[in-house]
Amino acid sequence: MTPHEDGSRDLGVLLDDIEAASKLTAKRRELSIKSTVDNAASALFERGALPDELARIVELLTVRNRLDQSSLGSLVRNLYPARKVSDDVVLRVVGALGHGQHKPSLALQSLLVRWLVMVYHLLEKTGILSQTYGVLFNLLDTAAIRPQLCHLLALVTRRKHVRPFRIQAILGLSRQTGSDPALVGLLRVFKNYYPEIIVGESTKGRAAAFKHPDPQWRERLEEIRRQHTERYDDGVRNGFAVNHALARQMKGAKLTGLPSVRTQHAQEDSITLEEIDNPEFFAQNLEKIELPTQLVAILADPLLQKLMLLRPDAEGFSRISNWLTSSMSEIASGDADPSTFLDLVEIIHEYTASTKNFPPLLVGFFRAFFQLYKQLLRPLEHSLLDNTSESQVALLNFYTRLLRRWTVAIREKVDFDALPKDSVPDLINHVNGLALTLTQTSPSVPTYLVILDFYSSCASLFSQRPILLHVEITIPPALLIYILFFSGSLPTISRLGGVLAAYKRSWEAVMTPPAMRALTERERKQINTFNGFLMDLCNCIWRGRAFGTSDLNAQGCRIPRSLPPVLESYLHSVDSDLALAAAFGLSHSPVLCMQSIAHVRELEDEVDEIRARHAGPVTQASLGQLANRGGLQLAWQEYRVGVLQHLEEKGFEGVSELMYNTMKNLAKTKQ
Repeated sequence: MTPHEDGSRDLGVLLDDIEAASKLTAKRRELSIKSTVDNAASALFERGALPDELARIVELLTVRNRLDQSSLGSLVRNLYPARKVSDDVVLRVVGALGHGQHKPSLALQSLLVRWLVMVYHLLEKTGILSQTYGVLFNLLDTAAIRPQLCHLLALVTRRKHVRPFRIQAILGLSRQTGSDPALVGLLRVFKNYYPEIIVGESTKGRAAAFKHPDPQWRERLEEIRRQHTERYDDGVRNGFAVNHALARQMKGAKLTGLPSVRTQHAQEDSITLEEIDNPEFFAQNLEKIELPTQLVAILADPLLQKLMLLRPDAEGFSRISNWLTSSMSEIASGDADPSTFLDLVEIIHEYTASTKNFPPLLVGFFRAFFQLYKQLLRPLEHSLLDNTSESQVALLNFYTRLLRRWTVAIREKVDFDALPKDSVPDLINHVNGLALTLTQTSPSVPTYLVILDFYSSCASLFSQRPILLHVEITIPPALLIYILFFSGSLPTISRLGGVLAAYKRSWEAVMTPPAMRALTERERKQINTFNGFLMDLCNCIWRGRAFGTSDLNAQGCRIPRSLPPVLESYLHSVDSDLALAAAFGLSHSPVLCMQSIAHVRELEDEVDEIRARHAGPVTQASLGQLANRGGLQLAWQEYRVGVLQHLEEKGFEGVSELMYNTMKNLAKTKQ
């Protein structure tokens, strides 16, 4: 048994005793728990906590129990993670914050938030705290943990988190607390992202510096992690050392031609890759490093990949291409074993995933195996799909990444005439069917957003003028548009509006005189369909004519003509004042109504004296009645434009983008 294993066992026994004691009052315990806690704290100080131990201790700290505060504080002060901190641990700490009968004391909560600050750089995924940003921010009114929370939020805050309502909340708290330095410090972090918004005297007070809470604790943590890496290496490589075990790690044992890194005839004043063992040494000697004798080892060695990326060498890449050409010739001629091809593909996959670069030589090689992309995609789909929506989503994500890669490749081309122009429309038409299938097999908001990821990539491709000159515009199917629009999800509708607005700009770029090019027959068949669902969406949201067909291009959302009277009758039985034509507008839509009335509430809050408030939902008639009762003076058009601006401020700019790009009168108003 190694010392590490023995120490792990000892700490595990101590934690067993502490967990048992935490369920009993001090009087019911046979022995004092103080010495056990002290021993556990000493063990943590000496060697840190492994992931399982860390999870057990955090669980003990985050639920109110019978242990005294001194013991709990001792554990959290010595909670040195030996490895990365998992998402579950972070979420458990965040979930323990705030007021509640079963929550830990506020003093212990402040230590836990302080601990999150000190281990922030060790989080397995720092994005987990970004996902809990709203929860953390809403706890700022808890004075006992506010300084530590401000420090943690200062680390997590990015541009997307800085919103007007958060700025107002911090300003309000700052006034209530007499310009709390921690709040002022957080406000300065906000100002770094939007200096034009935060003005005045708000950020001129004394502010917290947000320095590391305990430098000595940090030094001890670094020492523990260094010892852990040296003594109990679990085999995970950091990418800054040569892969000496390459030959043993290769799954394709028959591909013996791929060498490991070896540098022969090195000069006295040069450094070889075999000598590198950490990023600092690598960076300091980057220009002195001698290229290894067999550069083709780059296909499997991360350190050599980094060297060639930072110090490109044309001759070196030529040597790599020569080796690949030779190997591929043997495979193509049949001289190599069939399994060798699969081994080579696996190596190329790992190289491409690591370097984000696909060698041009390989394009011709794979083209020889797969003459048409459909022939390649068909076996791919057969191997991936397993009659589950998860596999369909994975396939759609692949197609999205593929289209983005094609966009980059097309943009880099000089000779557009040499491009396979039909590949993009064919791929989009192929994915149209997959997207419709997903709306049936997995009708959920996450799935809808994955679908919109693909069409956002399509819109991005068509928004680039050089590409638009040569590639046909291909739209989503109308049925998909209506399914997404009536999904009941504001993020989905906003994303959909942004995609359609981008598509509309592309159509206009092609068709506006002088036209860039003539429409193809396939595009001419699509344009009326596209205009149809644009008009339908505007009729629902803006014009109060939902499901109408009297306007030019309107298709009534393609529902049977016998259905609107039935819906009208049902709606009248529920609310006699609401007409079906207005049921999906800004004021009454189940998706938009909350944002609309929230905009009115904000306007009313800004007025010093007001005798009546709008009960909602807002109509043109109700605004006139409200003004007569001493309420807000607000015109109908001003209200609707304000709702669009409110949606933009909340991050749902796609709705207003679609309206401004489609409704001519509204576009003139904005101009």
